[in-house]
Amino acid sequence: MMAALVCGCAVGPDFAPPVPPDVSGYTPGRALARTVAADVSGGQAQRFAKGRDIPGDWWRLFGSQPLKTLIERALKNNADLATAQAALRVAQANLAAGKGAYFPSVDGNFSASRQMAPTAPPAPDENGNLVLPESPAYNLFTGQVLVSYTPDVFGGIRRNVESLQAQSDNQRFQLEATYLTLTSNVVVAAVQEASLRGQIEATQSLIKIATDVLQLLRTQFNAGQISESDVVAQEAALAQIEQTLPPLQRQLAQQRHLLSALTGGLPNQEPPEKFKLDALHLPRDLPVSVPSQLVQQRPDLRAAEDNLHSASAQIGVAVANRLPNLTLTANVGSTAPMIDQLFSPGTGAWTIAGSVVQPIFHGGTLFQREVAARATFEQATSQYRSTVITAFQNVADSLSALENDAVALQKAVASEKATNHSLTITRRRLELGDINYLLVLNAQQAYFQALLSRVQAQANRFADTAALFQALGGGWWNRNDLDPPKEYPFFNLKD
Repeated sequence: MMAALVCGCAVGPDFAPPVPPDVSGYTPGRALARTVAADVSGGQAQRFAKGRDIPGDWWRLFGSQPLKTLIERALKNNADLATAQAALRVAQANLAAGKGAYFPSVDGNFSASRQMAPTAPPAPDENGNLVLPESPAYNLFTGQVLVSYTPDVFGGIRRNVESLQAQSDNQRFQLEATYLTLTSNVVVAAVQEASLRGQIEATQSLIKIATDVLQLLRTQFNAGQISESDVVAQEAALAQIEQTLPPLQRQLAQQRHLLSALTGGLPNQEPPEKFKLDALHLPRDLPVSVPSQLVQQRPDLRAAEDNLHSASAQIGVAVANRLPNLTLTANVGSTAPMIDQLFSPGTGAWTIAGSVVQPIFHGGTLFQREVAARATFEQATSQYRSTVITAFQNVADSLSALENDAVALQKAVASEKATNHSLTITRRRLELGDINYLLVLNAQQAYFQALLSRVQAQANRFADTAALFQALGGGWWNRNDLDPPKEYPFFNLKD
């Protein structure tokens, strides 16, 4: 038995981590070194630093104390994060339970019974009278210690523990993915709130401009300088601008509800923090991890790799179930008619036994389970490959968005300035009666669209930056912002 234990090997394939994609970049062509700049808050040029590490609290780079406070509250109260933490503790407990199969199982047993053997028929005594024999009832007390041990000759237990370890690691990275998703969602929600506030302010300023123009037109109409149709057209234009305000206010209310939910509150428990674009700082130096590092940084990729590892180990479990199974059992105890005689000389007994079971015919069940395990491994392999492709696509999309949205903001700022200058000129000419009202209406509508486009493009740059940090893994390996429970040090991930 000892020779079998020493020489035994774990059946099934030994897992090897997948090789990272052999690529040098995320997008075709030469990588961009920096974005263009725009003369507006949040329009600074951003530089891409290849290979630079990512801070664990990357959201601090936005320079907003309210955002930092909001994320800290979300990390403390969010139910999804608490769910992921509990799932990790479940996986860790299952792993510890699985390791118990390495050791013998020892059980104590005590039984007490009162029995009566069949009685003999009545027999005559010396006087010829029938006499019943004495009742053969008696007590029996038995105490035993039972030991059972299954040597892991073919490594089935080791493969099962290996699978449980991979599942525990998978849950650990699922937790990190939940953490990253939560912090990214809070940042993007805050940026979207700031964007909506900016669009509402822009709409209100346009309403003020349109109202002033309407007052001017009414004055000119009363003076007989213009027709009533010009006044009616401006009233319609003002109503159209005012019509865009309620949808923006509805979206802002929904965004506030989202922030309440992300921080673990109900919709009526609105967070005190409010966000505006001018209060956010656009990070200038952006890290860009090399492709070979991305597969180690993304928690969803690490979780997919551990899922692949678990599937690989399950193949070994399925193979081991088709091989002989050795079981050793032993028990020692004593049996006595009186409980105080259990440990008296002559009452002891012991048994040592061994058995080997070789599956012969199970209707193809064990073979098909091995086939299923191998197919599960192939499925996990494809899922891992799909996750890798999606991860690289996320980074490429973020880099392209940063480049193009920076150009879009630059053009939006130029368009806003030009349309604002055009509207100012046409308003002056309208006051002098030099132009037709339709030119003012066109200039007004052009400025309205340009102003909203500038606010949206401004917000896109902040959202693109958050998306890049999320796509690169969010720096979870540098986290030091949470104190995990002492009994579950699952945030010590650098090993």
